[in-house]
Order: sequence, then structure tokens, then C-alpha cells
Amino acid sequence: MANLAQNRKAHFNYEMLEKMEAGIELLGIEVKSLRGGQVSLDGAYVIIRGGEAYLIGATIPPYQPNNTGTDYDATRNRRLLLTKKELAELASSESKAGLTIVPLSMYNKGRKIKIEIAIAKGKKLHDKRETIKKRDTDREMRREFRA
Repeated sequence: MANLAQNRKAHFNYEMLEKMEAGIELLGIEVKSLRGGQVSLDGAYVIIRGGEAYLIGATIPPYQPNNTGTDYDATRNRRLLLTKKELAELASSESKAGLTIVPLSMYNKGRKIKIEIAIAKGKKLHDKRETIKKRDTDREMRREFRA
């Protein structure tokens, strides 16, 4: 299972409540670009519209820009492949105030490309400061044990 992309800011900005795996509908040039590591999940999120889930704001540039048509949009909305039960769960959580659905990572699972999404609650400023403080103390402890 090769990790293709990470949303590093998601764990800092959000508190993850529930995680799930989804398939993603891609074009061939997007798959090749993903395998080359050219993807950005920064600022991306998931919405539910018309009984389907869409990934909004993820940037996947074309694999070979000179060989790509002029109508290709690197930030287009991409459909996520989920079961009806999962879609219903996401739709109910999306309607609640303060909750959002964020992508955490994209990875290979066999020959398929999957995306890990999470129902998340935004952190307040004091929670972010707490996270930074905890990370720094953990780093210091690891340094002391190494030495």
C-alpha cells in the first residue's frame, strides 16, 4: 500500500471523529500524475450533493502538460465512490453545524487508488496551541532517550 499524498494540515486544523475509505473516479492522466506524486490535498474537502460525494479543491496537475488538452481542469470536482449507507452517514454529519468532511490521504490498494476521508470538527486556537506544545514535548523526550 503506497501512500501517494497526505493532507498534513488536516490533523493540525481538525479533530478527527470518524475515518472511512472511498474510491475515487479519475482520468488516466490523473492516475499517472498521482503515481508520480503530483497531487495536493491542501484545502480540499468533501461535499454531498444529489446523493453523491464529491472531492472539491484537490489539485492533480496533468502528467504531461504539453500532451494534455486545453479543456483539462486540475482542480475539477471528482466523484467519490461510496456505499449508500456510507453516503447517508456522511450526509447526516455534514448537515450538523461545526462538522466537515476532509480528505486525509490518497494511496494505492492493489491496482485501485483509494482516498481516506474523515468526519472532522474544527479545532479552536487554544487546541492548536495544545497540539504544538504536545508535539514539542514529545520531540524533546525522543531526543533525550536517543542521547
